[in-house]
Amino acid sequence: MYESFLVFPNLDPILFSLGPFSIRWYGLMYLVGFIFAICFAKYRVRCLDIDWTSDQISDLLFISFISAILGGRIGYVLFYKFNFFLNNPLYIFKIWMGGMSFHGGLLGVISAIFWYSKKNKCNFWSVADFVAPLVPFGLGMGRIGNFINSELWGRVTDVPWAIIFPNGGNLPRHPSQLYEFFLEGLVLFLIINWFTKKTPPVGSVSGLFLVGYATFRFFIEYFREPDEHLGLFFGYTTMGQILSLPMFIIGILIILYSYIFFRKQQV
Repeated sequence: MYESFLVFPNLDPILFSLGPFSIRWYGLMYLVGFIFAICFAKYRVRCLDIDWTSDQISDLLFISFISAILGGRIGYVLFYKFNFFLNNPLYIFKIWMGGMSFHGGLLGVISAIFWYSKKNKCNFWSVADFVAPLVPFGLGMGRIGNFINSELWGRVTDVPWAIIFPNGGNLPRHPSQLYEFFLEGLVLFLIINWFTKKTPPVGSVSGLFLVGYATFRFFIEYFREPDEHLGLFFGYTTMGQILSLPMFIIGILIILYSYIFFRKQQV
């Protein structure tokens, strides 16, 4: 019945091992995203003629990366596994069992930017606008990691490009990880970096990132399989959509404030 659909190969999530240490595809994808962010950040500093040293860039990206991981884990436990966490508090430290939340990671990065801005006496919105264009590529790499791991697959479908994932049951599903890679990674990266060339007012780039990601994530959630232990809220809404809605609203408010208030200051 499903012979006409693609069958995903059962790939080993571990790329290779060196004694007790293992290099996983998922971790490698994030490493690629982090290296790209460093290189692209240095390129943007040269193009924008920003008076930042290489060490300052490395410090900013490193603390943002660590905060994204910590925030992503804490956010996942609180947003998606809270009841389980109450009965198993040590679960929050078991990162190897999987479970990261973008929305939690975002809060972690915002906290890192706030700390960095205070420490270096920089404008928070200027730093946030600098970081925002660096993020989508790393998000895209993370989704490629999800795809290789055969996780976070989509809902059952009969579209010609449906894929039967080895741990997704014997049913063809949307490759929603690739949808997210394309929209949240590639398209969002192009949109934001195109927007930065229009000399937008401070803060608007950060607002656009929030709006863009929230929009794409809300849309893709209709193709992504809801978390089994959560299901749908109100019969049709996922947790990802619930978390993205305030992100969209806040992004719109930031853009409006940026153009109304910050634009006047720049005139």
